[in-house]
Amino acid sequence: MQIFGFEIKRKDGEQLPSVVPPSPNDSGATVVNTGVNAGGYYGMVMDLEGVIKNENDLIRRYREVAQYSDCDGAIEDIVNEAIVADESHKSVEIVLDEVKVSENIKTKIREEFYNVLRILKFDERAHETFRAWYIDGRLYYQILIDETRVKDGIQELRYIDPRKIRRIKNIKKERTPQGVEVVKEVEEYYLYNDKGITEQTTHGVKLALDSVVYVPSGYVDPNTGMAMSYLHKAIKPVNQLKMIEDSLVIYRISRAPERRIFYVDVGNLPKLKAEQYVTDIMNKFRNKIVYDATTGETRDDRKHLSMMEDFWMPRREGGKGTEITTLPGGQNLGEIQDIEYFQGKLFHSLNVPISRLQQSSGFSIGRSQEITRDEVKFNKFIVRLRKKFNALFNQALRVQLISKGIIRPDEWDELRVDIKYDYIEDNNYAELRDSEIMQARMGLLQIVDPFVGKYYSQDWVKKNILRLDDKEIKDIQKEMNKEQDIMIQQATVQGELQQAMQQPAMDAQAQQQQAVQAQQPQQDQGAQDPQESEADAEAEQEDTQQSNGKVTNLKTGTWPN
Repeated sequence: MQIFGFEIKRKDGEQLPSVVPPSPNDSGATVVNTGVNAGGYYGMVMDLEGVIKNENDLIRRYREVAQYSDCDGAIEDIVNEAIVADESHKSVEIVLDEVKVSENIKTKIREEFYNVLRILKFDERAHETFRAWYIDGRLYYQILIDETRVKDGIQELRYIDPRKIRRIKNIKKERTPQGVEVVKEVEEYYLYNDKGITEQTTHGVKLALDSVVYVPSGYVDPNTGMAMSYLHKAIKPVNQLKMIEDSLVIYRISRAPERRIFYVDVGNLPKLKAEQYVTDIMNKFRNKIVYDATTGETRDDRKHLSMMEDFWMPRREGGKGTEITTLPGGQNLGEIQDIEYFQGKLFHSLNVPISRLQQSSGFSIGRSQEITRDEVKFNKFIVRLRKKFNALFNQALRVQLISKGIIRPDEWDELRVDIKYDYIEDNNYAELRDSEIMQARMGLLQIVDPFVGKYYSQDWVKKNILRLDDKEIKDIQKEMNKEQDIMIQQATVQGELQQAMQQPAMDAQAQQQQAVQAQQPQQDQGAQDPQESEADAEAEQEDTQQSNGKVTNLKTGTWPN
């Protein structure tokens, strides 16, 4: 039979002989064992009737349970916690920090991821998409690609009702010479029927694996192998809560009013006449007027005795006479502990904290010690749900990247491990916990810091106090070296800029100093020492006297002989 839809070519791997299927049935696929003497396609479908019928019944039951008010409130808490709507940010972002590819490839992967979100209309329908996956326990989308323009990527992701499609895993076996049946080939595909796959279904369309996005819940019944919803545990508590609420309403309606008991003295009348006598008296004093909703009129209806009406009891001669007493109404009409018990059981089955039942209790963000253990468990449960739901992005992104030629088919398995998705958080427990842990480590680091280099090494502090692994230490050291280089470059640029700004003032100061030095010799010549001027004057006078022949001894004031 022809398989519709496109298929990405894979390397043909040799199937090793084994009596066990090569992979566990963690996706909830319907397993078909085709032995040596097995029939063809139609025989295979006939063997699957019971399982397919049960799965449809389960999906229908899940949807009925989800419509119950208390269960719907719990589901809304789960969906609102997993998918947080924000006007300024996307609900989910892709994280490629650990992916070992070039920045150009990372940019293309981010662009294609946003294209997938746009095709899914995830910004507008994120809440409905996650809710449908959570309730049904599975999600199907058909990938539509124009085969004439494969490079354009995915054109549409069309939703498929899970009641109309099944994933089939056909395990073909062959008999060895020793007489043991071993697995020869495993064929997987999707079986689609627009009218729904029921017990009367005998045919369908086979779709290739690559042409369908299948997001299972990951919650598989180990006995039947069927993929179940996380609502499966809530089916029984919901039914019990419904019955206890109905019985409580009936009890309150029937026991709310006070009723009278008429003991009518019938004397020695026979039984039949006594009963007739009591009936006549009852009809004589009873006037039952009822409202007819079909005609809008009132009518007299005395045919039946309702539990809401008075009681008429015959009393024989010899006892008391006619007596009228009052039967009190219910005394415990205000107690609802039984309903609260089953409500708590319902929330517990869905992993929702019981404290969220009390709508009047406010939500406060305090220290992590103040957060209850139920909130911690609920946060971990939401993280697990998100990881299962990420299969929607992984499968669609894989087809988008391969069809556009950004990566090869054999490269996806290596990239998928390092691709992470970051959801907007509304539960601040993780942030509070991380901040308190970091604060405690910083306080301990301050205490140990004086002993670093004397009793402890820096590597020991990084590994035992800050709890860093070798990769984180290397990455931090690289970042620190990079920051130091940037700081040195900035300091160099800043110094050159400052020098350039101060250069005009320095040049002016140098010119001023040169002008002062040039004027200094002239000032030295014009302004001599007074003693030197007096000595020069005496020398000049002596020269004049010698020239005249008259030399005077200046010290003694006498003339020479």
